[in-house]
Parts: sequence; C-alpha cells; structure tokens
Amino acid sequence: WPQRTSAYLDGATQLFVDAATKALEAAGVRAAEVDTVVTVSSTGIATPSLEARAAGRVGFRSDVERVPVFGLGCAGGVSGLSIASRLAQSRPGGIVLLVVVEVCTLAFRLDQLTKANIVATALFGDGSAACVLRACEAGVAAVEMSGQHNWPDTLDIMGWSVDPEGFGVIFDRSIPPFAEQHIAPAIASILGRAGLALTDVDRFACHPGGAKVITALERALSLQQGALDHERTVLADFGNMSAPTALFVLERLIQAGLPSRTLLSAMGPGFTVSSVSLRSAA
Repeated sequence: WPQRTSAYLDGATQLFVDAATKALEAAGVRAAEVDTVVTVSSTGIATPSLEARAAGRVGFRSDVERVPVFGLGCAGGVSGLSIASRLAQSRPGGIVLLVVVEVCTLAFRLDQLTKANIVATALFGDGSAACVLRACEAGVAAVEMSGQHNWPDTLDIMGWSVDPEGFGVIFDRSIPPFAEQHIAPAIASILGRAGLALTDVDRFACHPGGAKVITALERALSLQQGALDHERTVLADFGNMSAPTALFVLERLIQAGLPSRTLLSAMGPGFTVSSVSLRSAA
C-alpha cells in the first residue's frame, strides 16, 4: 500500500495538472475563474484529494469548491460529466471544471498472477481528461439530460477487492454478454425519462471497455458492425483507462464533427450504466 499510494499521488496529481491545464487553455478560461472542481478517480486514495494537491500548480482560488468523487470506476467519466453539469446548471454563470484521472497500472498484483489480473493489466492503461462547463454559455455542446440505471444483484461483476496489499481487480467475463442482453432496455429507460427514444439518438458514444464489449454494444444497440469506430481507435491507442476513456471518445467525436444528438454512456461498478445526452452547438 505505501508504495502504491505514493506512486498514485505523484502520477495522478501530474495527470490532473496536465488535463486541467489543457482544458482551461482550450476553453479560454483562467484557473482563477473556476468556481467548482469535480475530481473523479477510483484507482487510488488521496486525502487531501487530487484537486487540493494540484491547486497551487494549476492556480485555483482559495475559495474554489472541491467535489472529489470515488468508486464509480469505468462509469466515472460519464457520471462525472452528469454531476458537473448539474452543478453548473444550479449556478448560472459559474464555471465548473471536471477532471477525471485514473492510474490503472497500479492495480497489477505480483502476488495474484491470476488470469483475470493479467488480462486486466494488459487491457487497462493510465490517463486523464478534463472539460469546462458553464450554464447559459455557448460552447462545443450542451448537456441535454443525464441518468443512470443500476442492475440489482450485480455487485460481483466489476469493482475492487481490498486487502493489505492494495486493490485487486474484479472483472467478470460475463460483462460482454450481460451488456448485449441488458444495455438497450436500460438506456431506453434513461432516455424515456426525458421523453426520448433510442431512435432519437444520432450517435451512441460508448466507453470502450474492451473489443468484446464494443462488439456487444453494437449488437445490443442494433448498430452496424464497426459503427463504434472512435471507440475502437481510442482503445487501440490508449487502452481502457477506466473513467477518462469515454471522454477521449467524446473528444474524437467533437474533432470529427459532433452530430445533433449524441448519447455518451459507460458501464461501471454497481453494476451500473451512466448516460449523458449532448446536443451539438452547431
């Protein structure tokens, strides 16, 4: 634990600074203008949390509101976007910075050379992503709605086990078939709460949990094989970085030209799917 925690604090803090600085520069916002910072991370424990450790380097005000979020796993990027957007909407004119950081490689366990641990280590990577949100301001996209669906009796599908050596990965092989069978009704239910249907979505953007998961999602959502192209390229380029990965997919979509309505979704521990509907500003 001590060595892993030290490595997490060093690596995750640097990733936070890098992502926050990049997002603020892209938005034309100074760090001192940020009113609230939402930090999402589940691959290490930091108290004080990452935004407090990075505050001086980034340049946040002394009265910035800090909202650290832990435990969402792969769904953290999408859920974090939902949380940040609700905070921004509650305070028109206020600026919210979302920063998502994961250091997945620290979960590798030499004392647990199981197939699940080795596969997870090969699949996962480290990364960070950030974005700036403000209510009543023109931007790249607008958050239209968000929601979650939690499946009962699924706690053992994904998550961490905790012992004296650190985190141990829980990553069940049933995830792809589970997604193929259950994801469409869950997302339809989330959309339905806002009066929308699956057919109203122009582009489904999904967290690329793995090649089999991407294929399962294409089948579940009745998409053409290969439709989730940005998901595959992000997975190939960076691996599954857990929470930030969905935001990497969103960045690729923005660069390619965001369609009118995009539904960004990710599955995570719980077992949960989190979704955010985005409307293009164009």
